[in-house]
Amino acid sequence: MSDFEDLLDANRAYAAEFTDSDFDGVARAGVAIVTCMDSRIDPLRMLGLSHGDAKMFRNPGGRVTPEALEALVLGAHLLGVDRVLIVPHTRCAVASSSEAELRERVSESSGQDATWMRFGVIDDQRAALGEDVRKVRSHPLIPESVKVGGFLYDVDTGLLEQVV
Repeated sequence: MSDFEDLLDANRAYAAEFTDSDFDGVARAGVAIVTCMDSRIDPLRMLGLSHGDAKMFRNPGGRVTPEALEALVLGAHLLGVDRVLIVPHTRCAVASSSEAELRERVSESSGQDATWMRFGVIDDQRAALGEDVRKVRSHPLIPESVKVGGFLYDVDTGLLEQVV
């Protein structure tokens, strides 16, 4: 039995009722979201969106990395994106721990030395959010017509606060 059998069973049930085979992949609501990988965040539901409405890019801390910028450029030019939300969240591990703390925790969990690993700790979440918004707004391949906002998601209330 596969370690993934429960998920494969769920996928077969999903596929039995699958109706989106004709969807073209364009963001129907024109939205792209850069957010954290944290499982407390449900990006579509928190914005009242549905399957196919938005492009999503997730990583630890919800930062605008070079890979996120690549996704946003493609989204803006090929996938109907005209609004970008950058959404880190409260009580984020990379915003509330130091590099040393995360390295120690991973070393302890793995039983291996993780002092060489970089985890992209965020010292000032609001300042980092402002930097990320500026990075997207000033990118030469993101049209000025694309609206970019920075928001902080509260994992305890479900509310978004527009910061930038």
